[in-house]
Amino acid sequence: MEEKQHKRRVRYSGAYPKKFSEKYKELQPEKYADTVAHVIKKGGTPAGMHISICVKEILEFLKIQPGQTGLDATLGYGGHTREMLKCLKGQGHLYALDIDPIESEKTKARLLEAGFGPEILTVRLQNYADIDKVAEEAGGFDFVLADLGVSSMQIDNPERGFTFKADGPLDLRMNPLEGISAAERLRTIGQEELRGMLVENADEPYAEEIARTIVRKRKKKEPLETTFQLKGAIEEALSFLPEKDRREQVKKSCQRTFQALRIDVNHEFESLYAFLEKLPGCLRPGGRAAILTFHSGEDRLVKKSFKAFHKAGLYSEISEDVIRPSAEECLQNSRARSTKMRWAIRA
Repeated sequence: MEEKQHKRRVRYSGAYPKKFSEKYKELQPEKYADTVAHVIKKGGTPAGMHISICVKEILEFLKIQPGQTGLDATLGYGGHTREMLKCLKGQGHLYALDIDPIESEKTKARLLEAGFGPEILTVRLQNYADIDKVAEEAGGFDFVLADLGVSSMQIDNPERGFTFKADGPLDLRMNPLEGISAAERLRTIGQEELRGMLVENADEPYAEEIARTIVRKRKKKEPLETTFQLKGAIEEALSFLPEKDRREQVKKSCQRTFQALRIDVNHEFESLYAFLEKLPGCLRPGGRAAILTFHSGEDRLVKKSFKAFHKAGLYSEISEDVIRPSAEECLQNSRARSTKMRWAIRA
């Protein structure tokens, strides 16, 4: 019989691990609950985890009752899903969608372990743009939640390419098995189209300089295959800025450029537009929908759609102003600061 080799734990320098791969305690929350609690208490998000935002505000608005049928259009880590399932108290059904095959399987397993099986929860690897297909099967929804944007698990893992803070492949796809990566997109996109993408998807003030630098580097056959290589191109594009302002501006432009590319390769605006157009037809009379957005482009689309359908009489009521996370929540979770929530009620 072959002797099983002992696997040594990950070694790291200093008191706390820096790299994602070294954070083995945070990546096993069920085994190291104290470490996870410590990270959250300090205002951080444990590696491989996503802290749900505006949970109290969402549940107060949705008013979920046992026996109802609902949809979590963006499953993610499953934090919102779990709380909505608790409100059903074992009666009714919740559908949950996600296009990330890596994270959705993990979340489905966690929720099953927590006691939420197929009798009350259906998880689908499906884009929320197809809400009409799910609604047809479900017979319409009493409540719908869509938490837009990217999850912390995706941001934190450098292998997914969502962050410029660690080096990794420039991918940025929610589903790495479909479509083209951000690196592939940058190989062919023209300067004017890239400039327009940066403005439209992220309101990037230095879109012209960044687009020009990226296309110039491509022509010189300088690689843009990794997150650090793209970050380097942005640093080069903004080298004309005064030194005292440059570091902060590079950081902000990196955030916006990565956001713009992520939206582009995942066709996020197209999916959101399709979802919003189909949403009224998927809600039962009196059905409630809440949407969390994380940047102005998303919020504009939601606001415009809600207003148009309210005017057309399909929504009896919509939120006049955005609902934001409390100051206390933002202090505990820095990623909550840019969140805006809007809601609508079906006529």
